[in-house]
Amino acid sequence: MPVLGLMFNALVWGLSWWPFRQFEQVGLHPLWTTVIMYALSLGVILLTQRQAWRELLAHPALWLVMLAAGTTNTAFNWGVATGDVVRVVLLFYLMPLWAVLLARLILGERLTVLAGVRVALALVGAAAVLAPAGGGWPLPASLADWLGLLGGLTFAFNNVMLRREAARSAGARALAMFSGGVLVAGAAAIAMAGAQLVAWPQLPSAAWLAPLAGMALLFFFSNLSLQYGAARLPANITAVVMLTEVPVAAISALWLGGGQLDAQTAVGGAAILGAALLAAMERSTMPAQPKEAHP
Repeated sequence: MPVLGLMFNALVWGLSWWPFRQFEQVGLHPLWTTVIMYALSLGVILLTQRQAWRELLAHPALWLVMLAAGTTNTAFNWGVATGDVVRVVLLFYLMPLWAVLLARLILGERLTVLAGVRVALALVGAAAVLAPAGGGWPLPASLADWLGLLGGLTFAFNNVMLRREAARSAGARALAMFSGGVLVAGAAAIAMAGAQLVAWPQLPSAAWLAPLAGMALLFFFSNLSLQYGAARLPANITAVVMLTEVPVAAISALWLGGGQLDAQTAVGGAAILGAALLAAMERSTMPAQPKEAHP
């Protein structure tokens, strides 16, 4: 059951790009959809963890968790809704590279040989994915590429900060993460709508409210499944199972026209996934850590 819970979470996130795109096509930008999606989970946390606000306000480090978690989910949802899903997901999973560097800077962790190997693998994979077909520097080619990179970086930062703030209650950490999803996506949406870069939220008819509510509920139960599975399995097994999001996203995107996969991207993706698997192996020797709300 814990493994099934994690796989359900990975399935939901791996397929999330498709409903985000459907809502965008009828006038609801991914930023607004993200706000609505996390508002439900935030409401549940506020009702069940009523003392969490005091703890959140009393510990500024949790504000960084809020900012990082909000940026992670905003960037990921926006990226997969507007760009090549395969590229965005692979660039997002460069987080083992960022995790090594951030853990060194923030937690003072020493750099191990295995950490160095996964950094090298991640760099090789990133270079392969980002390298232009006609040659040149391996740089992001679109806003979606940048969003994938930003999402992975802030996800790694979020995980490092959760480890640093492991003494805080689960309710306060959850409140920080879900409120971040609402506040960061909401602030970005309002700012961009005010600048006429995205439309204000709209749906063609009230009939669209039902699938929107269904999506919010699906993501809420997806997070519950993650928490259930991650609390009952070793961290390294959790990390490996969660990687099933990548093939789910890639296969669904190739099947439904949400992305492309050439030989160069496949090689880069294999290297990136190899780095993530090495991170899971290294995690098997570490104590259990708090779990993140995103895959």
